[in-house]
Amino acid sequence: MIAIGLMNVVGSATSCYVTTGAFSRSAVNNNAGCKTAVSNIVMSVTVMVTLLFLMPLFEYTPNVVLGAIIVTAVIGLIDLPAARHIWRIDKFDFLVMLCAFFGVIFLSVQQGLAIAVGLSLFKLLMQVTRPKTVIMGNIPGTDVYRNLHHYKEAQRIPGVLVLSIESAVNFANSNYLTERTSRWIEECEEEEAQEKHSSLRFLILEMSG
Repeated sequence: MIAIGLMNVVGSATSCYVTTGAFSRSAVNNNAGCKTAVSNIVMSVTVMVTLLFLMPLFEYTPNVVLGAIIVTAVIGLIDLPAARHIWRIDKFDFLVMLCAFFGVIFLSVQQGLAIAVGLSLFKLLMQVTRPKTVIMGNIPGTDVYRNLHHYKEAQRIPGVLVLSIESAVNFANSNYLTERTSRWIEECEEEEAQEKHSSLRFLILEMSG
């Protein structure tokens, strides 16, 4: 990373192209068992010899053959367990991932990435103006509080409502947070009444962001 950064810094002063490495090339190196940067030297020499002396042999190679090589190399980059994990954690992030995936496949790399970046910026704006609020529960036997929806062992303390605001509080979201907190209090009081527990007495706001 330091070497790539240094090359881009120096190259920017001499009108050079951006120095980078394609995912497909990295995948090919990984599948070939490459472990160090020495593999790039071997690859450079091989490409140079091919361009100078072997190009006539590849002149009539169909593009589908080259495409098959790339697909075979990058198929391992698709991480289905990671996609399932994103689905469980944040549905909107999963939507961004799908838009980027299908945008790159059916449109182009630039358009697919542009769609993903645009959706990510929209999510950031939504997080600022409508931050997520969750009820926190205590992990039995500890002083740790976690999201009730993510941790089955977490338990809410009767008479106490602990809300976590997962964003900074500012003028853009103050009204929304006031309304959302009021709704949480009403829902909590209804649950307490149905379960015949003590009425809600304390509201604790966790605003570490």
